[in-house]
This record gives sequence, C-alpha cells and structure tokens, in this order.
Amino acid sequence: MGPHADEPHQEGFNDRLNWLRAGVLGANDGIVSTAGIVLGVAGATSDRTAILVAGIAGLAAGAMSMAAGEYVSVSTQRDSEEALLAKESRELRDEPEDELAELAGLYVDKGLDPDLALQVAEQLTAKDALAAHAEIELGIDPDDLTSPWNAALASMLSFTLGALLPLLTIVLVAAEVRVAVTVVAVVAALMLTGWLSARFGYGSPSRAVIRNVIGGLLAMAVTYGIGQLVGTQV
Repeated sequence: MGPHADEPHQEGFNDRLNWLRAGVLGANDGIVSTAGIVLGVAGATSDRTAILVAGIAGLAAGAMSMAAGEYVSVSTQRDSEEALLAKESRELRDEPEDELAELAGLYVDKGLDPDLALQVAEQLTAKDALAAHAEIELGIDPDDLTSPWNAALASMLSFTLGALLPLLTIVLVAAEVRVAVTVVAVVAALMLTGWLSARFGYGSPSRAVIRNVIGGLLAMAVTYGIGQLVGTQV
C-alpha cells in the first residue's frame, strides 16, 4: 500500500463531497429560516398552535422552494451539458483528426511532451473518444450527469430535516423556556453544520462555525424582535 493510499482519488469522490456539502447547506437553511419563523411568532404570541402552524407552513414553503429552485438550476445545467456533449460528438464524427490534435494539444498544455501527449490522446480516443474530450475540454463525465429530480429531492429532504429541529423544539418544550431552549438547540445545530461545511470544503472550521452561529443568532434576534413589536401593536 503506497504512502497516499488513504487519499480520496476514487472516481466521483468530489461529486459526492459536493452533494454532501449541498445537503449540509440545505439543512442549515432549514434550521435558520424555520427558527426565524417560529421565534418571530413566539415573540408575538405564546399560542403553541399558532407557532406550530407558522412553523409547518414555513417548512413546507421552504422545502418546496428549495426543491423547485434546485430542479430548475440542475435542469438548466444538464441541458447545457447535454448540448455541449452533442456538439462535441458531432465534431468527433465530422472532424476526427482535428479533434485528436486538439486533445493532444490539451495534454501538452498540461505538461506532457508532444509525442507522449499524442500517444495518450490516441489511446483515450480509441477507448472512448467522447468521454476523453468531455473530461479534459468540458469537465463533464457523460455517464454521470446530475439528475434534476434527485437534486430536488435531496434539497427538499435536507431542508426539511434541518427545519424539524427548531420546529419540534419550540412546540414540545414548556412555554416559559421554549425560546431559550430553541436558541440553544439551533446554535448547537449551526455549530455542527458550520463545522461539517468547512470539513467538506477544506476550510477553517472555527471561522465557519463562528460565521454560521453569528448569522443564525442575528436572524433569530431580528425575527423575535419583529414578532414582539408586532405583537404589542396588534
């Protein structure tokens, strides 16, 4: 086993990391937005039913919005990738020699000498010309295009899981401590999602956690303050 055997070089690893990071960020959005809604309502009223209804409505609206947005975004990206792959396929069919020279030139740009670059290009073209060109020219794996439906479902589920934490916390604990307990639970969750997002993105965990917690606290403070202000005026 080599010295770098533990490094994540397997195919698709970066894609999986991107999906995990997107899931963490989706859950983070669910935590913050739903916490803001339920604390805003809690600032205006102590009615548990009103808080629950507002929280469920916010969860449903947020989850559907996330799913729809992700579906549109990934569908647009997939359409673009399919169009680029179709164009590349036509060029390989109509101009194979030019495409081979182009592929070899790209490997020369990466540091290979011309003879070796041509040899590599020929071998890759013989195996799967479209995949070879798509990978180095377009950064696309033709066999691993993202499904917009999978992306939408993953986004909706991650948002929902995140949103359930503040929603269940604030409606299940006693009225006199519900705000404090919810804030503590949300801060703890935001510390975890901040740390995880930093780990997946190879960033600084401490900075990510601090940013995440400060942003969440600010959102909760603003919505709770607005709720109290509106509650006293109505």
